[in-house]
Amino acid sequence: MIHIGIIALLLVAASQDRPPAQAPAAEAPPQQPDETLKQRRAELNLLGATDASAGESKRNENIQFNLIDNNAQKDLNRRLGTTATVSPVFEAQNGYYGSEFGASVAKFSSASGQNTRDAWHGTLFETYSDSALSARSFFQVGGVQPAHENRYGVSLGGGLGRFGYLSIEGTQQKLRASVNGDILIPTPPERTVLTSNPATAAIVSKWLAAYPGVLPNRTDVDPHVLNTNAPQDIDSNAAGATWQLQPGPRDRLVAHYLWTTQNVDAFELLPGQNPDTSTRSHSSRLTWDHEIDSNDALVLSAGFDRLHSLLTPEPNSVGPHVVVGTVFNELGPGAEIPLDRVQNRFRTSALYRRRQGKFEWTAGWDVARLQYNGREVNSNRTNWYFRDDFGRTAAMNFALGIPSRFSTGIGELDRGFRFWDQGYFAGVRWQPYSSLTLFFNLRYEPVLAPSEVNGVTPVHIGCDCNNLAPRFGFAQRLPGSWGVVRGAYGWFYAPLPASTLAQLRWDPPAFHKIEVQAPDLLNPLAGLTIGPDTRVIFLDVPQDLKTPYSQQYNLAWEPQLPSNWKLSLGYVGSRTAKLYYQWYANRAVPVAGIPLTTDTVTQRRPDPRYYDDRKVRNMGRAYFDAARVNLTSPSWHGATFDLAYWFSKAIDTGANYTTLAAGEDPRNEVSQSEFGVQQDLRGPSVFDQRHALSLRWNYDLPKLRHSALAAEHWLGGWSASAVFLAKTGMPFTVFTGSDSPGHGNVDGDGGDRPDVVDPSVLGRTIANPDTARRLLPLSAFRFLTPGEQRGNLGWDTFRRGGIRNLNAALSRTWVLHREQSMTFRAESINLTNTPQFAEPISDMTSPAFGLITNTLNDGRSFQFTMQLRF
Repeated sequence: MIHIGIIALLLVAASQDRPPAQAPAAEAPPQQPDETLKQRRAELNLLGATDASAGESKRNENIQFNLIDNNAQKDLNRRLGTTATVSPVFEAQNGYYGSEFGASVAKFSSASGQNTRDAWHGTLFETYSDSALSARSFFQVGGVQPAHENRYGVSLGGGLGRFGYLSIEGTQQKLRASVNGDILIPTPPERTVLTSNPATAAIVSKWLAAYPGVLPNRTDVDPHVLNTNAPQDIDSNAAGATWQLQPGPRDRLVAHYLWTTQNVDAFELLPGQNPDTSTRSHSSRLTWDHEIDSNDALVLSAGFDRLHSLLTPEPNSVGPHVVVGTVFNELGPGAEIPLDRVQNRFRTSALYRRRQGKFEWTAGWDVARLQYNGREVNSNRTNWYFRDDFGRTAAMNFALGIPSRFSTGIGELDRGFRFWDQGYFAGVRWQPYSSLTLFFNLRYEPVLAPSEVNGVTPVHIGCDCNNLAPRFGFAQRLPGSWGVVRGAYGWFYAPLPASTLAQLRWDPPAFHKIEVQAPDLLNPLAGLTIGPDTRVIFLDVPQDLKTPYSQQYNLAWEPQLPSNWKLSLGYVGSRTAKLYYQWYANRAVPVAGIPLTTDTVTQRRPDPRYYDDRKVRNMGRAYFDAARVNLTSPSWHGATFDLAYWFSKAIDTGANYTTLAAGEDPRNEVSQSEFGVQQDLRGPSVFDQRHALSLRWNYDLPKLRHSALAAEHWLGGWSASAVFLAKTGMPFTVFTGSDSPGHGNVDGDGGDRPDVVDPSVLGRTIANPDTARRLLPLSAFRFLTPGEQRGNLGWDTFRRGGIRNLNAALSRTWVLHREQSMTFRAESINLTNTPQFAEPISDMTSPAFGLITNTLNDGRSFQFTMQLRF
């Protein structure tokens, strides 16, 4: 096998009988190739990467999400929370929207590169882990299944004489995982088809046959729970090259290219449960850095980025998307599968700097043209919903073939949208005194009206042309040992919302989204004709839709401590307005003389042109405040530590900085009623965590003394490191689980919350599977009574358990020659095998309501890395 061969090669190289040599001269080592997947996982929606250095444990892969939009970032926020971040200065050329939560800063493309020494240097590495050394996850039945991960790569860099400097890197990841999880399957009595209609019985029988023909094995949790395993294969590749050339003493050219791919053969605990995903990314930049004179410099850059995302159903999928309340697992992937999306971004940017006495002036632009092409469905495979309704359970309605709701999409799918993404900026850095520095910057970010190149989808959105974003800050050095005080304020606009506006493809006249309440399973569209007057689910995007913006402000004090101790005390806050929210309007209302039942929902909608009228509006607001303390120790007998603690509070009205009002957002943030949406959804943000602690520790073991030279060469100089992350739990909400009479408000949409009859449960943290149901009893709530429009339970009024994770590593570097060294690293992720429990089942119609049945992280694992530098 490849990994055995590489490790053997490194060991042979290391075994040469050489005396210890002096370490190579210090230089900034090239980024390890495997860092690409970790750093770009949120940008490209990649799986299989874990930031162990930040205290992260491996995610439990049985929590699936579609690898598009910003879903990976949302998954990180829901699983790990955010990191309160104080930016020391808001530079004019960079984008800081969401940076207070730890999101990456959108940095201006510059000509920075690696050391341009003539000699060639490189790195060869391999990392391997195997399930033989892993612990099983908390709820897993049976032993750990065979699995392994193999990552290997190479990086090279050196001079090309008068042709400059070239560096190349590449890495591959082969992840062969076994995903464990619970699925809900029918019990033997529930596998009996109850309908007498042969055609209906054939459909129900086909769907029942999709569930594994075995008995549930976790009946202590729920009579329907089967804990099982399924393979998941992830193949990732990353390769890049950087060429640097100095054609003159004042000029520097840098050309950079990065290619990233990932294929995910998704786990299928049920046949066809999850889509397979192919991700292809190309990124290229050409930058010219020109020093005009000793005071003036110019940077010009052009780039092209391409991202192709392809999500396809697994071949064994039953076809449609079938939902049986929460009593059985859904069949088939979601309504948005399949998806074929290509995004091309052409970018130009410029940055001019001028130093003039105590001033440094900055001006420039960053302009991009986005092509957003593809074929994307919306319920074209059809959706069937069975729930507690008509006086029967969801399981019984399923066996009878009597659904509560049907929806489908009919029409042309291919579209090509075009967007402009622009930013123009100017700023000044002024140092009136040696102890005081002031910053003043201004950006202008107009959002022009997008277009659809095929002329199929009209886009009636005007220019949002008043987007001025001022920024200013200061740094004051205080007398004596009082240190430095910094403060900054900035106004930041959200990135271009391509996915939000591209939903217009599903509006008439080229596309019709249709729903039927209480449909006939055999002929759900009986009596319906497709035409200009066909009733549809309509997406309404107003002409005056604006870009969300955030005002961020911070203050930090860094006193000067003795003995090289470092302390930073900081505050960061933000207020975000005009966040996108998809408002479900035209819901069914009580009408005198019409029964309040599921089959009258369409009849009771006020506007007969639509089912749901889904209005994308700037309705959301968000608030964030955090205090942060950082303490870094000096080296003491080889030991150092870095401690960070932050106390934060995040509140919103149903939308946050990651909300697109597209994909899963509308279903995850739906209000109980069409009216009073902001009041109904006001509460802690989904990623709100009040307390967080991060502790990094490193200890360099002393070298052996008074020992043989060879023994000291091999046994001395080890380094031990660890990172501990602790966070309080994030909030969750209890739902009635059904919109039908006797459960919800029968308005045609979900999101109904119950009435609280025992207020003592409010605010509880449900963190232990042994006590979860006692702390969150079903008896504390009641379903809505007929005619009641909303329950009195607030939004996100409970919290799940927090995070307690320890990662540790042991490493040693041997110098083989003046320019050669070998490093061995053994690392454990989740060393203490501590589970991070998910929230309990919060659907009141589920037999498992109040029980914790899953974890967000995986069990303890070990990985081993060998690296050769030459």
